[in-house]
Amino acid sequence: MTRKKVQILAASVAAVVLWGLVDASAQATPDEVKVDWTKTVITSKSTPTLQVVVNPMLLRGSRLHDGAFKALHDLGADYVRYVPWLPYPRQAVAELDAPADGKTSWDFSHIDPTLDDFMKATEGHSVVLNFSTIPAWMWKTEKPVTFPDDPNQVFWNYTQGTELRDPSMKEVSDYFARLLAWYTKGGFTDEFGKRHESGHHYKVAYWEVLNEIEFEHHWSPEMYTRFYDSVTAAMRRVDPDIKFMAMALAQPSVGSGPEMVEYFLNPANHKPGTPIDFITYHFYATPGPDQTIDNWQYTFFDQANGFLATTRYIETIRKRYNPSVKTDLNELGVILSEDGKEISTPGYVAKPEPAGYWNLAGSMYAYLYMQSALMGIDVLGESQLVGYRSQFPSVSEINYETGEPNARYWVLKLIKDNFGPGDKLVETTSSSGDYAVQAFSTARGKKLFILNRKNREVEASLPADVDGASVTLVAPSTGDGPVATEKIAGHTLRMQPFEVAVVTYR
Repeated sequence: MTRKKVQILAASVAAVVLWGLVDASAQATPDEVKVDWTKTVITSKSTPTLQVVVNPMLLRGSRLHDGAFKALHDLGADYVRYVPWLPYPRQAVAELDAPADGKTSWDFSHIDPTLDDFMKATEGHSVVLNFSTIPAWMWKTEKPVTFPDDPNQVFWNYTQGTELRDPSMKEVSDYFARLLAWYTKGGFTDEFGKRHESGHHYKVAYWEVLNEIEFEHHWSPEMYTRFYDSVTAAMRRVDPDIKFMAMALAQPSVGSGPEMVEYFLNPANHKPGTPIDFITYHFYATPGPDQTIDNWQYTFFDQANGFLATTRYIETIRKRYNPSVKTDLNELGVILSEDGKEISTPGYVAKPEPAGYWNLAGSMYAYLYMQSALMGIDVLGESQLVGYRSQFPSVSEINYETGEPNARYWVLKLIKDNFGPGDKLVETTSSSGDYAVQAFSTARGKKLFILNRKNREVEASLPADVDGASVTLVAPSTGDGPVATEKIAGHTLRMQPFEVAVVTYR
């Protein structure tokens, strides 16, 4: 090797080392957040809320009942979604046997107590009822569907059949109209003319028509649209003012999802006068079984960005066909692979969620809220109030061991207490890949919404005028406790792993 080549090589090595030092120095310097309070990007429509899925731990006397309903009451959210569903037929279906010989099987004894507690906890706020499970006898099946006598015994195979026995859909439409009358009009008259009194006169603002329709009975776009028109017409005869939500798609980006959205939103495919108030769909991050939380910090947010891309696509369809329709993303969360193993493998005991999981899942919801507010999405529902071993524990907002709210709940409450419709989202720039930040101009002052996406501490250099501002946060240090509040000295914010924070200006 010649002396010249050695000199060139040495210079190259020195340049690489120097660049590495410069790069490391740049990475160590907190990224600067810039805010232009004079430039409004969008005025928010976004309401944060949650769903309540019926299961035995919400029954009176269960160890989670009191804490869960207190947390729900204290949250004070609107658009709370209530779903009695298929794993517990006796808690979800009010007429389990077909009417015959002048007799019916209407029975609300396993349904009403939990719903009554729900309505009491949400009093003064709008609710969305979704009795998502149609009586099995209304479907054509090879043999009658049998299910446990024990109302608390889980049964995953209730929703059989793909063709209703009454092709006119009058039978099923009358069923839903009677459900509505039971809860809003004090009772109903059954198939044989007998009056059933409930004493209920609840205000039900919204009714969602079925759940995850591509999975439960595998509805085609044409069949579901016809069903929706028939059911809503029958229910509007009971309450002309009720509004409806539709579809509740489990996987809006795959299979028939886009086709379902496009067909359903086209007014030409509905009977004249049919109201379409909301469309709804879901997202759960689903990490691989071999991944750890160090992988999840990337997987959750990558998948969230994929869902946000789907949302943008659906928004273009909605605006093209029916711009007056609103959007509720009413199941947002994470389902860990351990949950599925526990359900599908008898005797399997799921591994507990690792330290930091609840903060990570809360940070992801906060990110979805922030990005969806920038898109003009109306409602964002975190899933769900109570999960526990064998019942999707990773989606719970309540610590299923103690009955106290966990970090996911406190993130939701932090957002709900600080942000909502009418806020102005102003121009905010940051090049950081470690955290996400957005400035809000609210009726209660200027605020920065910021979240850490990483499983390590990160720093953010905030605008100089935040000096002395207060920071309200949910982080590993707050555990299952309420939010903590601190003061900023200077304008550098150091965030704990997966921290979610609101900076409120003086």
